[in-house]
Amino acid sequence: MSRSAALLVLALTLSACGTSAGGGGGKQEITVWLMKDTATEEFVSKFESEFERDHADLDLKIQIQEWNGITQKVTSALASTDPPDVIEVGNTQVAQYVASKGVTDLSAKKSELQGDDWIPGLSEPGAVDGKQFGVPFYAANRVVIYRKDLFEAAQVTPPKTREEWLTATAKLDQGDQQGIYLPGQNWYTLSGFVWDEGGDLAKQSGDKWSGSLNTPQALAGMDFYKKLQALGDGPKDSDEAKPQQTDVVAGGKVAQFIAVPGAAKLVTKANPELEGKIGFFPIPGKTADKPGAVFTGGSDLIIPMASSRQDGAYEVVKALAGEKWQVELAKAMNYVPNRKSLAQAVGGDPGTAAMAQGAANGHATPNSPNWAAVEARNPIKEFQTAVLTGADPAAAAKTADEVITQALNSGK
Repeated sequence: MSRSAALLVLALTLSACGTSAGGGGGKQEITVWLMKDTATEEFVSKFESEFERDHADLDLKIQIQEWNGITQKVTSALASTDPPDVIEVGNTQVAQYVASKGVTDLSAKKSELQGDDWIPGLSEPGAVDGKQFGVPFYAANRVVIYRKDLFEAAQVTPPKTREEWLTATAKLDQGDQQGIYLPGQNWYTLSGFVWDEGGDLAKQSGDKWSGSLNTPQALAGMDFYKKLQALGDGPKDSDEAKPQQTDVVAGGKVAQFIAVPGAAKLVTKANPELEGKIGFFPIPGKTADKPGAVFTGGSDLIIPMASSRQDGAYEVVKALAGEKWQVELAKAMNYVPNRKSLAQAVGGDPGTAAMAQGAANGHATPNSPNWAAVEARNPIKEFQTAVLTGADPAAAAKTADEVITQALNSGK
């Protein structure tokens, strides 16, 4: 899952998971697992104290977990007889955990939680077989980060459509200046272009999955990616980390790149001369009335079915997913709130504002418990490199689809 760079490092040492329903003074103890760097220490402390003030019968115990090794830890917890009561999980991991049959179905609570207002990139992967197991917690997605001074010098403004984007980028791609730095294997960005065309990375029919890159929609998305990628000198056979794209941009010869807003801070840290020269805009869509589709990274909240404290656990989920704490968390961490209607409540940070606009057209990877097996090899990256280096797009897509199909149907 794609995550925004952490703004603050949590250093919380909290008590271990309670083994009984009762806490101190006869209160019911509710254990919550939150992931490292999800929130500031101040946010966690404030939420804990105010929640307990408003729920005098509950004793809240928040424990911070590391992402490394969390999949096995959550899987084991869901299989235990006394799991934590609320667990934060990556939005694309919900289906995998639901497959264990150990997650509580919260469909009946969706209306009360204003589920119709949830951003799709969090709500859709939280739903499996028409039932809502994951409650959206927060989101982050990619935007276009650009050099305001270079745009002004080229007499271009942030584009609203894909075609305007190509035209502006071509004007910016002059001499030793790259119009855009786009590595060939930025598959999350490609996914957005595919979704804009009405396609997807894979499709489900009954209980079977099949890769769907070899479709007119996905091939059109890849064609646009190829045109955009050609307006810079990004490598065709590697992703954003090889080399680190923020280091490339910090060199001062890149007009724009695609990343979460926090990447701008890495650029200015490496090159302080760029401070004040960086702006943000949503990835453009096919038409001016709708931003481009983006992959929504972030987290959902789940309640283990084996928890004997279901009511108390739900009160925690309801609070964390509610307007007050959604706005506070978004402002503290530059996240996108879980509801579309809260997009304007994140304050005046331009990067977060651009991200929130894009989140309205957010999507997630195919909602299969086996999607992790696809990413392990990632034939989508191989497909991109093949097309960018001259291979027949349909043939390359067919090869990638075979790998995706096999991975998604493994174990069936």
